[in-house]
Amino acid sequence: MPFYQDFLWGGAISANQVEGAWNIGGKGISVADVAQLRDPAKDYQQQVAVNLQQINEACRDLDDRNYPKRRGIDFYHHYKEDVRLLAGMGFKVFRFSIAWTRLFPTGEEKQPNAAGIKFYQQLISELRKYGIEPLITLSHYEMPLNLALKYNGWADKRVVRYFYHFAKTCFQQFNNVKYWITFNEIDSITRHPFTSAGIIAENSNNLLQDEYQALHYQFLASAEVTRLCHQLITGSQVGCMLTKLTTYSATVKPTDVLAAFNRNTLNYFCSDVQVNGEYPPLILQYFKEHQLKIKMSSTELKVIRENTVDFVSFSYYMSMLAATDTNSLQMTNGNTVIGGKNPYLPTTDWGWTIDPVGLRISLLELFDRYHKPLFIVENGMGAYDKLNDDGTVHDQYRINYFCRHLQEVKKAVDAGVKLIGFTSWAPLDLISASTSQMSKRYGFIYVDLDDQGRGSGKRYKKDSYYWYRDVIKSNGATLSKFGKKEPI
Repeated sequence: MPFYQDFLWGGAISANQVEGAWNIGGKGISVADVAQLRDPAKDYQQQVAVNLQQINEACRDLDDRNYPKRRGIDFYHHYKEDVRLLAGMGFKVFRFSIAWTRLFPTGEEKQPNAAGIKFYQQLISELRKYGIEPLITLSHYEMPLNLALKYNGWADKRVVRYFYHFAKTCFQQFNNVKYWITFNEIDSITRHPFTSAGIIAENSNNLLQDEYQALHYQFLASAEVTRLCHQLITGSQVGCMLTKLTTYSATVKPTDVLAAFNRNTLNYFCSDVQVNGEYPPLILQYFKEHQLKIKMSSTELKVIRENTVDFVSFSYYMSMLAATDTNSLQMTNGNTVIGGKNPYLPTTDWGWTIDPVGLRISLLELFDRYHKPLFIVENGMGAYDKLNDDGTVHDQYRINYFCRHLQEVKKAVDAGVKLIGFTSWAPLDLISASTSQMSKRYGFIYVDLDDQGRGSGKRYKKDSYYWYRDVIKSNGATLSKFGKKEPI
C-alpha cells in the first residue's frame, strides 16, 4: 500500500557541504570554511576539533585545496542543473540551508548582502518551477567565523540578536516558504561545539558550562524566531531538529539498561525543551550534579514556554549499544559519536551500523513522546562508489539500505505515526560533515570530484536514482520490491 497522498518525498543538503563559492558574491568566511580534510580512521572528536592556531592558518590561506567545504560540489553555479536532476526523480520537497555568511558576511551587518539574497531567491524560484517545496534550515554548521572569534559563538547572548536579524531577513525575503527548521542537530553542541555553535575550546574557562549556556541561547533564539516566522508568514511551520542517536542496552543487566536510558535521556533533552517549552527535571538535576550554573531569566523561560515548535524533524543513520563497562564493548563510529557496536547488525564502509528497525523504533518513540508531526530530514549511507567507463554507478547496496529503512518507516506510519515526509541525506554526493571527504558518497547522483577536488564536476545518475524515482512515483508502493540482489 502507498503512503498517504500528501507525503513529501525528497532529499536534503547543507550550504557548507555543496555550495562552494566561499569567497564569491560577497560571502564571508564561516566556521565551515576552516574545516580541513581529516583522517576517517580518527574518532569524531579528532575530526571536528579546531583550535586557534588552525583557525588563524586557515584565515591566512586563501586557497581551497586543504579546505574542501570551501569548494563543495559548486552547487552555487550548478543549482539549475542539480534542481532539474532532482525534479527528474519527482521530488516533492528539497531541504537546504541558508549560508548565514552569504547574507551577513560577519554576522554583524545591518543590511544583507544583495547577491546572497538574489542567489537564494533564484534557487527557490527554480524549485517552484518544478513544484518542489523548499524546506529551509536557518543554521546548519555554518555560522560566521567572526562571531566565533569575537564572542566565542553562542556562549554569548549577543549572538541571539544577530541570529534574530538574520532569520527575520530570511522570513521577509523568502516569504513564500512554508517549512523552516531553526537549528540543524541542535543537540550536537556537546559533541562538536565549534562546528555547531562557534565555541573555541581555548577561549572557554569551562567548556561544558559554555556548551549548555550556548544551548540555552539557541533555545531562546529558536523560540523567538518561531514566533516571528508565524507572524510574518501565514501558515508557516517551524520545526526543531534532533540527532536521533538511538541507543540500546548491551545486555539485560540492569546497570546496562540504566546506561542506555541515560544516553537516550540526554539525546532527547533538546527536543524536550523545544516541544514542551521547559527544561526536564532530570536535566536540571544533571546541571546541579555537574555544577553548571546556566544563566536563564524568567523572561527567557517564558519566551521558550510560549513559542514551541510545530513539528519535530530528525536525522537517523544508525543505532548503538551502551553498557556500564565500556571495555566490554567493541566500539564503532556513528554520526559524530562513538558507541558500542551491535553484533547483530552490519556496518557501512565507515563503520556505521545499519539498523532499519531502529528507524521504526525511533519514529514510534518520538511520536509517543511528543504527539507532534514528525519529519525524517536525514537518512542515508556513506559508501565508496565506482564510476564506470560508461557513466553508470551500480549501487545496489544503497537501494537495499533505503528500501529496508523505508519499509520500516511505512510500518511506523501504519501504526499511527504522523509523518510529514522523508528527505534522504543526500541526493547528490557532497563533502562529508565530519571528515570533509568527497569519497564518502551519499547521493543518488554521482559528482565527479575526489577528496582533493580533482575531477570534471560532472553529474551522473546512479542506479539508485532510478529506484528512488520509482518509489516517489508510486508513493512508496514499490517498496515491496527489492531488485536483483538480496537486501542487507
